[in-house]
Amino acid sequence: MDKLEKMFAMQAALSERIGINVVNLTEKEKIKWVLDYTRAIQQETSELVDSVPWKWWAKYQKFDEQNARVEVIDLFHFLIAIAQILGMSADDVFETYCKKNLINHKRQESGYVVKDKDDSRGI
Repeated sequence: MDKLEKMFAMQAALSERIGINVVNLTEKEKIKWVLDYTRAIQQETSELVDSVPWKWWAKYQKFDEQNARVEVIDLFHFLIAIAQILGMSADDVFETYCKKNLINHKRQESGYVVKDKDDSRGI
């Protein structure tokens, strides 16, 4: 088992422990969990932002790199949970990441002056 697969297994165990069975979810349940987890991601992102001195007018702030690292891990928890809600495995995430990364590089090579809303449809 590679590291990403292990993270997926660990997240599945945690989700099950808190009462979320990602197998055989209805569309309504998937929508609910994607929205709930996305809201959690927004909150964790805010907590990550609060780990860095973003208030340029305030001199009291300090960079809390250790907390920033923990917030990044919290984001991984929720992102993996969403992937699992959507029926994605670690392999699916890796393969899709690679395909999307290639598209992102092509966008940069072309100067990304025009948005092609269909360039990711084939992923």
